[in-house]
Amino acid sequence: MSLFTVKMKMLTAVVLDGYSDKVVKALLEEGVMDFVHISQLDSDQAQRLSSHRADVPQGTISDLRGRCENLLRQGNIDLPSINKAEVDSLGRFNAEECRTLLDGLSGKINELRDKQKNCNQKLLAYSELLSYIKEKKTDYLDLRYGKISEDRKPEDLAARLSSYCAVTGQDEKGWLVSLSLRRDSSRISEVMDKFGWTENPHGSKTAMTLASSLVSQKIEEYQKEIDQLVLQISQLIRKDEAQLSKMWIMLRVSELSEHVESYFSYTKNTTLFSGWVPASRAGEIETVIYEASKGKCIIEWTDDSEVDRDKIPTSVDSARILAPFARMVSNYGTPEYGSVNPTPFTTVAYIVMFALMFADVGQGLVLLLIGIIGGQYYKKHPMAKDGLISRYLCSLLMFLGPASMVGGLLFGSYFGYSLFPALWFNYHAVVNGHAEGGLVSSVYDILGITIKFGIIVIYTGLILNWINLFRKKRYLELVFDKNGLVGGALYALGIYACYYFVGTGYRSLPSNPLLYAGIIICLVLLIVKGPVYACHRAKLSGHREKVSAVITDTVMDFFVQVLEIFSSFLSNTLSFMRVAGLGIAHVSLMTAFEDMAAMTGNIIAYVLIMILGNVLVIAIEGLSAGIQSLRLNYYEFFTKYFTGHGIAYEPVGFTSRVRTE
Repeated sequence: MSLFTVKMKMLTAVVLDGYSDKVVKALLEEGVMDFVHISQLDSDQAQRLSSHRADVPQGTISDLRGRCENLLRQGNIDLPSINKAEVDSLGRFNAEECRTLLDGLSGKINELRDKQKNCNQKLLAYSELLSYIKEKKTDYLDLRYGKISEDRKPEDLAARLSSYCAVTGQDEKGWLVSLSLRRDSSRISEVMDKFGWTENPHGSKTAMTLASSLVSQKIEEYQKEIDQLVLQISQLIRKDEAQLSKMWIMLRVSELSEHVESYFSYTKNTTLFSGWVPASRAGEIETVIYEASKGKCIIEWTDDSEVDRDKIPTSVDSARILAPFARMVSNYGTPEYGSVNPTPFTTVAYIVMFALMFADVGQGLVLLLIGIIGGQYYKKHPMAKDGLISRYLCSLLMFLGPASMVGGLLFGSYFGYSLFPALWFNYHAVVNGHAEGGLVSSVYDILGITIKFGIIVIYTGLILNWINLFRKKRYLELVFDKNGLVGGALYALGIYACYYFVGTGYRSLPSNPLLYAGIIICLVLLIVKGPVYACHRAKLSGHREKVSAVITDTVMDFFVQVLEIFSSFLSNTLSFMRVAGLGIAHVSLMTAFEDMAAMTGNIIAYVLIMILGNVLVIAIEGLSAGIQSLRLNYYEFFTKYFTGHGIAYEPVGFTSRVRTE
């Protein structure tokens, strides 16, 4: 894992046109090249180039691939992996042959789907009948008990009534039972009249029992039929699994190849393309292109220093285990090229924040078990859709569970009880006013700890910002920006003044002359910022601004900067009090549940209330702590050093998820 974004190099290559297809497949196998359109040629040369014209429209290929993929998923078949041997053995892509196979298989499946749809409708109707029976909502039911004419058959009556989802049966005495929904009673009566129905007013109780049994039997029959249809669909697809898998590979390779070739430009005999690759893979990629083209190529490399940083894609090399936190970073934005990798710092900040807000060994263990069980479930069912507890949440809980357990050990909390001595201080005793001595004995001490933690986080962000600005060679911003050295110095001086003021019982400010000298120097630098920036702009553009405009801008910018530095740093620091707030709320809730449980005077009720309390705290407080940790990272930490204005590195390969439509 690197603390900075991956160093990139731009490749520009010219190969003979006859070898372009082999080069494309070789680059797809490597899967490390982020292709870009040719834009660095002079206009005369660019006019002689033509763009790629596909034999089959890319939309057609994508549509066929999607249909093939859908069939494989219906058959619970994992998508095949793509390797070099399979790609080399593929024949020529024929869209018409693919469409014919897919249409034929889809037609057979649709016939079974129609049957499945009818069975589902019947199943829902009979389930509705059964629910009314169980809930004793007889007003919604039409129950009949009687006989038909001797010349009519009960089987014929059952067949006629089945279209209305009515059940019919015969008891031991030979009497017929019919049960349907009240809304169909008029149509049922018409059928009954044709069969010469004679109603028996007696025996309604036994009739309802028999009808309930018949409904359950119907539900079981249709459920079995649905399961059988699902099995037939799966078997039908699996019968052509080999052919479908090969077709999917062919379509996916063709789709990716068309996507890559859309970046190519052509002359009469050559193909020209360009793209970014990690500098560490440059030699390897060059060898791959030479071998695929049999040396019939020219390759040039452009170093990142020769290209504007804002045009270079950003690749972040983070450990795979930190994937949940890398996703947090990517959801916020893409780091600028050459800047600090935010993932490891986000990981530490998020975990510590969560541990401070949700500190309990037992509840942390529950989170860990949920993460483990959920992760194992998704591994065994890779095709399953994400539920309420998603794959991402499961992987995140693998970190948050242990973090909560460590916090519980530090603060002595085990399912809301202080079963063992705390390694640091007893959070429950402090919040409930039972702490005896020690460095942390009141809620104010807890607030002080979280504010100090916030200062560390904010200053870490400032230092990372200074490193980024130095690497970008933005020295003026490094000195004068609100998150630069001047802003950092004013923040440090403000922290010193505030702690001195609090230490004297809010009675006096420090009289240290170095404090006021430092503030004056910083304010002078903020005033000087305007003329310095004006001179810098004049040097770049060759145009001098009016002195009056510079003075006006300087004065306005000075007051805005001072106000912004004061308000933003103050609010950012105080915002970390929410860490203490969530921790105190967590303890208070567990204390409240314990008090309610104790008031019952019953051991069973006590245990049930405490179990319910822990469940609610894990669900509600756990969610709140997770959200607040994310908020503090995004708004208090990221805003100090992370702009999110970078271009995402999106290499194209057989395993990539790049959109080709």
